[in-house]
Amino acid sequence: MKTHHLVLSAALLFNILLTAAHAAERPNVLVIMTDDQARWAVGAYGNSECRTPNMDRLARDGARFTNAFVVTPVCSPSRASFFTGRYGTELRITDWINKPEAETGVGLPADVPTWPRVLQQRGYVTALIGKWHLGEKPQFHPTNLGFSHFFGFLGGGQEPMDPTLEQDGQTKRFKGPIPDLLADDAITFIEQNKDKPFAMCLFFREPHQAYAPVPEEDSAPFKGVDLHVPRSRIIDADWLKEIHRQYYASVHAADRNIGRVLDKLNQLKLAENTVVIFTSDHGYNIGHHDIYTKGNAAFIAGKGVHGPKRPNMFENSIRVPLIVRWPGVVKPGTEIADGVSNLDSFATILGICGVAMPADVKQRGVDFSPLLRGQTMPPRDLYGQYDLHNAGLAFMRMIRTGDGNWKLVRHHLANGLNELYDLKNDPHEAQNLYNAPAAARVRDELQEKLTAWQKSIDDPILGNPLNTVSVGGSVDAR
Repeated sequence: MKTHHLVLSAALLFNILLTAAHAAERPNVLVIMTDDQARWAVGAYGNSECRTPNMDRLARDGARFTNAFVVTPVCSPSRASFFTGRYGTELRITDWINKPEAETGVGLPADVPTWPRVLQQRGYVTALIGKWHLGEKPQFHPTNLGFSHFFGFLGGGQEPMDPTLEQDGQTKRFKGPIPDLLADDAITFIEQNKDKPFAMCLFFREPHQAYAPVPEEDSAPFKGVDLHVPRSRIIDADWLKEIHRQYYASVHAADRNIGRVLDKLNQLKLAENTVVIFTSDHGYNIGHHDIYTKGNAAFIAGKGVHGPKRPNMFENSIRVPLIVRWPGVVKPGTEIADGVSNLDSFATILGICGVAMPADVKQRGVDFSPLLRGQTMPPRDLYGQYDLHNAGLAFMRMIRTGDGNWKLVRHHLANGLNELYDLKNDPHEAQNLYNAPAAARVRDELQEKLTAWQKSIDDPILGNPLNTVSVGGSVDAR
C-alpha cells in the first residue's frame, strides 16, 4: 500500500512538474499596435522630442528592429496581412474598408486562418482590445476570427475622447480618453487570465487623426516647444510644428497607457513569461516629401492646404517601429538590422510560442523568431502592394532588395509614375532613377523579380489588358 501511494505521489509530482514546464514553454503574448505611428515618432529610434518612455523601455529590455516594414501602407490590408500572413489581393482587402464597403459586406472572411485562432485552438485565451477595421458584419466579427474577448470598435475611426465602443456584444458611449479605456480593459483581462496562457492584442487608435483632445498630461510636454520638422519650401513651418505637437501628444497618450499595462504585468509577476511585441500598422508622413499621412497621402502647402493625392510606398509610409521584449531569450538592448515584414507575424508568433504551423495553412511570410534567439537568417527581398480606390486610384507593387540598397515601385495602369531609388546613397528617396540609363540594368533585374513574385501570388493586376509600362521608350506588358 505504501509503495502504491509512493508511485501515485511520484506520478502526481511528475505531472505537476510537466505541466509547469509546459506552461513555461508557452509564453503569454501581448501585441501592442498603434495606428499611424511612424518609426520616426519613437524615442528609441532617435527622436528625442517625441516622449515615449514606455516604448523606449521595451527597446532597452528587448530587441529593436531597424528594418521592419509593412506590405501595404494603409490600415485594413496591413492588419489583414498581420493576422493572416497573406497579401491583401489574396484576401480582397486592398485599401482601408470604408463605411459603404463595410455595410455591403467587405471584411476578413471567417474561414481564413489567423494566428489568434491557431493559438486559441492550442489552449490560449485570446483577446482583441481596440481597433479592428476588418469588417463590421457579424461574420467578420473578431470573435469569429480567433478572439475569445473583444472590447473596442469595428470600424476605422473613433473619437479620442468619450468614444462609442462595443463591450460584451453591446455598443455604448463611454466617458474618458479612449487609450485609457482600452488599457483599463486590457488590465482587467490580464488579471482575470493571469493563471492561463493568453494572447492579447491591444490596438490603440492613437495617433490616428483626430489627434486631439487628449488629457492635459499628454499635451503639456509639447506646449510651446520649438520642434524640429521637415524642411519645406511650400508648407508653413509654424503650422507644421503645431501638427507635430498634436501628433506627439497623441503618441504620448498611447505610450502612457502602455506603461500602465506593463506595470500590471510586473505587479502580477507575469512579465518574465510574457513576450511583448510593439509595432504600428504602417508609417506616416507629416511634411516629409511635402505630403501628409500614409500611402494614400496628399500633397500639402501653406497652412495645411491639401492638394492632389500622392499614392506612395515611401520609406516613411512602409517602415514601422518593431520592438520585441522576450525575457530570458532576447538580450536587452539588442538591435536587429535584418529586413522583416508584418507578413511574417503569423509564422513568427507561432514560432515564439513553440506552436507548429498547421499543415493546411498557406503562408507568404517567414518565421523570424530565430533572429530573436540570436541566430542568423539569409537576407531576402521584401515585397509590397497597394491598390488605392478610396478618393483616388493607384495600383502599386514594390520590391525592396534584401541588402536594403534598392527599391522599385511600379504604378500599374498609369504612365510616367514608376519609381526606382538607390536607398544606399539616397535614403530619403529624393531622386527617382527609373529612367536613368545608369540604373537600367538594376531596374530591369528588379522588374523580373517583381513580376515573378506577382505571378507567384496570382496578382490580379497582371491579367488586366491595360497593364503596360514604358521602359526605355518601348511598351513592355508586364
